[in-house]
Amino acid sequence: MLTRALRILKPRLFLGSLLQRRSVCFSAPSPAFSTGAISRTTAEIDADEVTACLDPAEPVTKIPVIMPGNLQPRVVVYDGVCHLCHGGVKWIIKADKYRKIKFCCLQSKAAEPYLEVSGVTREDVQKRFLFIEGLGFYHQASTAALRVVSYLPLPYSALNAFSIVPTPLRDSVYDYVAKNRYDWFGKAEDCLVLNDKELLERFIDRDELINRS
Repeated sequence: MLTRALRILKPRLFLGSLLQRRSVCFSAPSPAFSTGAISRTTAEIDADEVTACLDPAEPVTKIPVIMPGNLQPRVVVYDGVCHLCHGGVKWIIKADKYRKIKFCCLQSKAAEPYLEVSGVTREDVQKRFLFIEGLGFYHQASTAALRVVSYLPLPYSALNAFSIVPTPLRDSVYDYVAKNRYDWFGKAEDCLVLNDKELLERFIDRDELINRS
Protein backbone atom coordinates (compact mmCIF):
# COMPACT_ATOMS: atom_id res chain seq x y z
CA MET A 1 0.00 0.00 0.00
CA LEU A 2 2.82 2.39 0.91
CA THR A 3 4.65 1.56 -2.34
CA ARG A 4 1.52 2.33 -4.37
CA ALA A 5 1.07 5.69 -2.62
CA LEU A 6 4.68 6.69 -3.33
CA ARG A 7 4.22 5.86 -7.02
CA ILE A 8 1.23 8.21 -7.17
CA LEU A 9 2.94 11.05 -5.30
CA LYS A 10 6.31 10.91 -7.12
CA PRO A 11 5.23 12.53 -10.46
CA ARG A 12 3.29 15.20 -8.57
CA LEU A 13 6.29 16.07 -6.45
CA PHE A 14 8.51 16.14 -9.55
CA LEU A 15 6.16 18.55 -11.36
CA GLY A 16 5.95 20.71 -8.26
CA SER A 17 9.72 20.98 -8.03
CA LEU A 18 9.92 22.03 -11.69
CA LEU A 19 7.38 24.78 -11.18
CA GLN A 20 9.12 26.05 -8.05
CA ARG A 21 12.38 26.44 -9.95
CA ARG A 22 10.75 28.87 -12.40
CA SER A 23 11.52 32.28 -10.93
CA VAL A 24 9.17 35.25 -11.28
CA CYS A 25 11.12 38.50 -11.66
CA PHE A 26 9.82 42.04 -11.51
CA SER A 27 11.52 45.22 -12.61
CA ALA A 28 10.69 48.87 -12.10
CA PRO A 29 7.48 49.88 -13.88
CA SER A 30 7.84 51.52 -17.27
CA PRO A 31 7.27 55.30 -17.46
CA ALA A 32 3.93 54.96 -19.22
CA PHE A 33 2.44 52.83 -16.42
CA SER A 34 4.26 54.01 -13.29
CA THR A 35 1.06 55.29 -11.65
CA GLY A 36 -1.44 52.84 -13.17
CA ALA A 37 -3.80 50.54 -11.34
CA ILE A 38 -2.15 47.38 -12.62
CA SER A 39 -0.94 45.11 -9.81
CA ARG A 40 2.83 44.83 -9.69
CA THR A 41 2.64 41.63 -7.61
CA THR A 42 0.51 39.58 -9.98
CA ALA A 43 1.89 37.18 -12.57
CA GLU A 44 0.32 34.65 -14.88
CA ILE A 45 1.76 31.66 -16.71
CA ASP A 46 0.35 31.15 -20.19
CA ALA A 47 0.17 27.89 -22.12
CA ASP A 48 3.64 27.96 -23.64
CA GLU A 49 5.21 28.91 -20.30
CA VAL A 50 3.69 25.72 -18.85
CA THR A 51 5.20 23.84 -21.78
CA ALA A 52 8.57 25.39 -20.92
CA CYS A 53 8.21 24.18 -17.32
CA LEU A 54 7.77 20.64 -18.57
CA ASP A 55 10.65 20.78 -21.04
CA PRO A 56 13.89 19.82 -19.22
CA ALA A 57 15.99 21.29 -22.04
CA GLU A 58 14.30 24.68 -21.78
CA PRO A 59 16.49 27.44 -20.26
CA VAL A 60 15.19 29.33 -17.23
CA THR A 61 13.56 32.57 -18.38
CA LYS A 62 11.53 35.31 -16.73
CA ILE A 63 7.79 34.80 -16.59
CA PRO A 64 6.20 37.93 -18.07
CA VAL A 65 3.79 39.84 -15.85
CA ILE A 66 0.29 40.62 -17.09
CA MET A 67 0.14 42.97 -20.05
CA PRO A 68 -2.54 45.71 -20.20
CA GLY A 69 -5.45 45.53 -22.61
CA ASN A 70 -4.87 43.34 -25.65
CA LEU A 71 -1.08 43.66 -25.62
CA GLN A 72 0.90 40.46 -25.81
CA PRO A 73 4.20 39.51 -24.16
CA ARG A 74 7.37 38.47 -26.01
CA VAL A 75 6.90 40.79 -29.01
CA VAL A 76 9.76 41.99 -31.22
CA VAL A 77 9.20 45.42 -32.77
CA TYR A 78 11.67 45.93 -35.59
CA ASP A 79 12.37 48.00 -38.69
CA GLY A 80 10.23 46.17 -41.24
CA VAL A 81 11.89 47.76 -44.31
CA CYS A 82 15.41 46.69 -43.30
CA HIS A 83 16.70 43.64 -45.20
CA LEU A 84 19.13 42.71 -42.42
CA CYS A 85 16.42 42.97 -39.74
CA HIS A 86 13.97 40.91 -41.78
CA GLY A 87 16.59 38.25 -42.33
CA GLY A 88 17.06 38.02 -38.57
CA VAL A 89 13.30 37.70 -38.05
CA LYS A 90 13.10 34.85 -40.56
CA TRP A 91 15.93 33.05 -38.74
CA ILE A 92 14.16 33.40 -35.37
CA ILE A 93 10.86 32.12 -36.77
CA LYS A 94 12.61 29.06 -38.21
CA ALA A 95 14.41 28.33 -34.93
CA ASP A 96 11.45 29.08 -32.65
CA LYS A 97 9.71 25.69 -32.84
CA TYR A 98 7.68 26.41 -29.69
CA ARG A 99 6.36 29.62 -31.31
CA LYS A 100 7.10 31.79 -28.29
CA ILE A 101 8.19 34.98 -30.05
CA LYS A 102 5.82 37.29 -31.95
CA PHE A 103 6.67 40.19 -34.23
CA CYS A 104 5.46 43.63 -35.27
CA CYS A 105 6.77 46.00 -37.93
CA LEU A 106 7.78 49.38 -36.57
CA GLN A 107 5.97 51.00 -39.52
CA SER A 108 2.59 49.58 -38.40
CA LYS A 109 0.05 51.38 -36.21
CA ALA A 110 -0.11 48.21 -34.11
CA ALA A 111 3.39 49.02 -32.82
CA GLU A 112 2.27 52.25 -31.14
CA PRO A 113 0.90 50.81 -27.84
CA TYR A 114 4.04 48.70 -27.46
CA LEU A 115 6.22 51.77 -27.87
CA GLU A 116 4.08 53.62 -25.33
CA VAL A 117 4.18 50.88 -22.70
CA SER A 118 7.97 50.70 -23.11
CA GLY A 119 8.47 54.47 -22.96
CA VAL A 120 10.37 54.65 -26.27
CA THR A 121 9.80 56.44 -29.58
CA ARG A 122 9.83 55.24 -33.18
CA GLU A 123 13.15 57.00 -33.60
CA ASP A 124 14.57 54.98 -30.71
CA VAL A 125 13.45 51.70 -32.26
CA GLN A 126 14.67 52.81 -35.68
CA LYS A 127 18.15 52.75 -34.15
CA ARG A 128 17.73 49.78 -31.80
CA PHE A 129 15.03 47.13 -32.16
CA LEU A 130 12.70 46.53 -29.22
CA PHE A 131 11.77 43.32 -27.38
CA ILE A 132 8.81 43.58 -25.02
CA GLU A 133 9.17 40.60 -22.72
CA GLY A 134 6.29 41.70 -20.47
CA LEU A 135 5.01 44.75 -18.64
CA GLY A 136 8.05 46.49 -17.19
CA PHE A 137 10.39 44.15 -19.08
CA TYR A 138 11.61 45.69 -22.31
CA HIS A 139 15.03 45.54 -23.92
CA GLN A 140 16.82 47.08 -26.89
CA ALA A 141 19.92 46.49 -29.00
CA SER A 142 22.21 43.57 -28.10
CA THR A 143 20.42 42.82 -24.82
CA ALA A 144 17.13 42.44 -26.73
CA ALA A 145 18.78 39.99 -29.12
CA LEU A 146 20.14 37.89 -26.25
CA ARG A 147 16.79 37.86 -24.44
CA VAL A 148 15.07 36.70 -27.64
CA VAL A 149 17.47 33.79 -28.22
CA SER A 150 17.09 32.75 -24.57
CA TYR A 151 13.53 31.67 -25.47
CA LEU A 152 14.70 29.49 -28.35
CA PRO A 153 15.45 25.79 -27.92
CA LEU A 154 18.99 24.45 -27.83
CA PRO A 155 21.43 24.88 -29.46
CA TYR A 156 20.24 28.43 -30.33
CA SER A 157 19.60 29.46 -26.72
CA ALA A 158 23.30 28.81 -26.02
CA LEU A 159 23.99 32.11 -27.80
CA ASN A 160 22.77 33.78 -24.62
CA ALA A 161 26.22 32.98 -23.23
CA PHE A 162 27.37 36.20 -24.94
CA SER A 163 25.66 37.99 -22.05
CA ILE A 164 29.01 37.78 -20.27
CA VAL A 165 30.36 40.33 -22.74
CA PRO A 166 29.94 43.83 -21.23
CA THR A 167 26.82 45.58 -22.52
CA PRO A 168 28.65 48.75 -23.73
CA LEU A 169 30.94 46.61 -25.88
CA ARG A 170 28.07 44.55 -27.30
CA ASP A 171 26.01 47.65 -28.03
CA SER A 172 28.90 49.45 -29.71
CA VAL A 173 29.12 46.64 -32.26
CA TYR A 174 25.33 46.57 -32.62
CA ASP A 175 25.13 50.34 -33.15
CA TYR A 176 27.89 50.28 -35.77
CA VAL A 177 26.11 47.60 -37.81
CA ALA A 178 22.71 49.29 -37.33
CA LYS A 179 24.08 52.63 -38.54
CA ASN A 180 25.34 51.07 -41.78
CA ARG A 181 22.66 48.43 -42.36
CA TYR A 182 20.88 50.24 -45.20
CA ASP A 183 24.14 50.85 -47.09
CA TRP A 184 25.30 47.27 -46.63
CA PHE A 185 22.05 45.30 -47.00
CA GLY A 186 19.53 47.68 -48.56
CA LYS A 187 16.14 49.14 -47.67
CA ALA A 188 12.69 48.27 -49.04
CA GLU A 189 9.75 50.58 -49.74
CA ASP A 190 7.40 48.65 -47.45
CA CYS A 191 7.55 45.93 -44.79
CA LEU A 192 9.45 43.00 -46.27
CA VAL A 193 7.24 40.38 -44.60
CA LEU A 194 4.67 41.17 -47.31
CA ASN A 195 6.99 39.24 -49.64
CA ASP A 196 6.90 36.25 -47.25
CA LYS A 197 3.21 36.07 -46.39
CA GLU A 198 3.54 32.57 -44.95
CA LEU A 199 5.25 34.24 -42.00
CA LEU A 200 2.37 36.63 -41.26
CA GLU A 201 0.73 34.27 -38.76
CA ARG A 202 3.54 35.17 -36.35
CA PHE A 203 2.88 38.92 -36.68
CA ILE A 204 0.51 40.75 -34.35
CA ASP A 205 -0.03 43.36 -37.09
CA ARG A 206 -0.87 40.78 -39.79
CA ASP A 207 -4.41 42.13 -40.45
CA GLU A 208 -3.08 45.64 -40.91
CA LEU A 209 -0.35 44.40 -43.24
CA ILE A 210 -2.74 42.28 -45.29
CA ASN A 211 -5.14 45.19 -45.72
CA ARG A 212 -2.25 47.36 -46.82
CA SER A 213 -0.98 44.93 -49.48
